[in-house]
Amino acid sequence: MQAIILCGGLATRLGETAKTLPKILLEIAGKTVLEWQIHLLTDAGVTEVILASGHLHDVLYERVGEVYAGMHIRYAKEEKRLGTGGAVQNAMRQVDTSPFFVLNGDILLANFSLREMLARFHKGMAGVLLSVHVPDIRPYGEIVSDSDGQIQTFREKQPTRRAGYVNGAMYLFDRSITEAFPKGQEVFSLERDVFPFVSNLYALQTDEGWIDIGVPERLAYARKHFARL
Repeated sequence: MQAIILCGGLATRLGETAKTLPKILLEIAGKTVLEWQIHLLTDAGVTEVILASGHLHDVLYERVGEVYAGMHIRYAKEEKRLGTGGAVQNAMRQVDTSPFFVLNGDILLANFSLREMLARFHKGMAGVLLSVHVPDIRPYGEIVSDSDGQIQTFREKQPTRRAGYVNGAMYLFDRSITEAFPKGQEVFSLERDVFPFVSNLYALQTDEGWIDIGVPERLAYARKHFARL
């Protein structure tokens, strides 16, 4: 089984912290973010990861190589910024398994197994999105699903502080997801240009510890939280 990790972003919100080092190689409690993610993927039966790289690709390749934390690594380098959807489309040229995982490279998850996503996935689904509970939905896009988990709508960032379930940026896709990719486009977003137009997309909700390390305060929190694991 294969997985794609999206790690080509500029990480501008982290400032000097990720200026010369890809944020997927930032250290969290003695391991890089990539090592934590590989641990999750290995537990789910993944044997090969494609890193959808771009910014700081050469640094990433030098530090990671072709085997990292016991995982076989391949690369799908962006020559220009492709957006999340374009990056997946580019990396899928090297994917020959279905389903396959896609993870954002700045996400950490504690006390959760990606095998739960595999168990949720059934033939006929375009994909399963991890929907995570957060105390404040304002920085994220909210997922609204029915009692069967089928996604009804995606709500963009909401102005009012409240708890809810948001897109956890961890996905399990069937190859049929490409049917919703914008035709003839290289640059597009999964969140804006694909997900709203897929009818058979499902959410798996979890209340377990999920952290987006994309800003300094959440990176600092992750370093404290994971040190206790």
